[in-house]
Amino acid sequence: MRSIDLSVVTWRKSSYSNSDGGACVEVSDDFARVVPVRDSKVLQGPVLVFQAAGWASFVSALRGGQLGD
Repeated sequence: MRSIDLSVVTWRKSSYSNSDGGACVEVSDDFARVVPVRDSKVLQGPVLVFQAAGWASFVSALRGGQLGD
């Protein structure tokens, strides 16, 4: 897998995030084929990178309530 430069990406916080410091994620829409995801509370921490199609399936399952509580 090729490395990607994450130093210049634009991060978008989940719409479910709030100011209480709970479990929050940020994603980047800057790449066509992959979606970087990070913990919004640990900005310099690790980043998970998912294939875009897999991430889209995951988000769809979440929205559809298919993954439980």
